[in-house]
Amino acid sequence: MDLVSLLRMKKVRVIEIPKWGTYLRKQWEDNFVNHLSDKEKKSIYLYDEDGCCGYLWHVFSYERRKCLKEEQADITFNKQSKQSCYVFYQHTDDAFILENASPLTAEDFINEEDVYVVDKEFNWTYVKTHETGWCGPYFSQKDKTN
Repeated sequence: MDLVSLLRMKKVRVIEIPKWGTYLRKQWEDNFVNHLSDKEKKSIYLYDEDGCCGYLWHVFSYERRKCLKEEQADITFNKQSKQSCYVFYQHTDDAFILENASPLTAEDFINEEDVYVVDKEFNWTYVKTHETGWCGPYFSQKDKTN
């Protein structure tokens, strides 16, 4: 079952927002990677460049931002209050607004790769990578000082 059907079955309101991927990736970077210089971002392959695929989640795998990993990330995400959030992907512009999202769990993303979930204020994020088990999943919150 695809993600949208699964979420709708759980009574989560899913609003498709095509072409928002680029915007949401930039907002995510501005909120979770803003402490790194351009040189540091390049050093962790944050962007697609020179034949290497860049991933925003490299900020976690290269340990440049505090996060919970693997099972702890899943547990914390599952406990997180989720009224409204965004879901978007690393390599496509597909994106969704989820409302009434409290039934949302890490298990809902088991078949997804390089997917980012973030609350609408970008206070926390959950990331499921294509390398789950080796890299991720990850959960992180914005510093209270940001």
